[in-house]
Amino acid sequence: MKDITKHYSNGAVTIVWKPNVCIHSEMCFHGLPEVFNPNQKPWIHAEAATTEAIVSQVKQCPSGALTYFMNADVAAQGGVEPQISAESIVEPTPNGPLLVYGNIIVRDAAGHETHKNKVTAFCRCGASSNKPYCDGTHTKINFSDKA
Repeated sequence: MKDITKHYSNGAVTIVWKPNVCIHSEMCFHGLPEVFNPNQKPWIHAEAATTEAIVSQVKQCPSGALTYFMNADVAAQGGVEPQISAESIVEPTPNGPLLVYGNIIVRDAAGHETHKNKVTAFCRCGASSNKPYCDGTHTKINFSDKA
C-alpha cells in the first residue's frame, strides 16, 4: 500500500492527513464538518475554521491519521516539519478498542510491516472487518467488557 501524506493549510496551521492510517471513526467531520467534509474533493478545507478549532478537532482523531503543525514553528525550524515522537502507552477503552499511543510497527502474518504513530486503535471485540485495527463495529454489536 502506498504511503500517502497530504497537507492542508489555513496559513497558520497545517493539517497533515495520512489516509492509510485512518480507522474511519468519523470524529473529524462530526466535530467540525465545515473543515472535514468527506462528500467534497478535497475533503479538508482548512480555511473554513479558526486555527484553534482545527487544532482542537485534530487532537480528537483516535488513529493519528490527522495531525497538525503550526506553520510559524516550522518556519522557525528552517522549514523542517516536526517528527512525531511519543512514549508507548497501552490503554483499553471501556467497551471499545485497545489504544496504543506512540510509535509502533505492526507486523502482519505475512511479515509486512506498517509504521504507526500517535494513536493506533486495535480491535478487542473480534468483529472488525479491518483487523487487527478497530473499525467501530464494537458499537454496532454492543460489545461489552463484562462477560
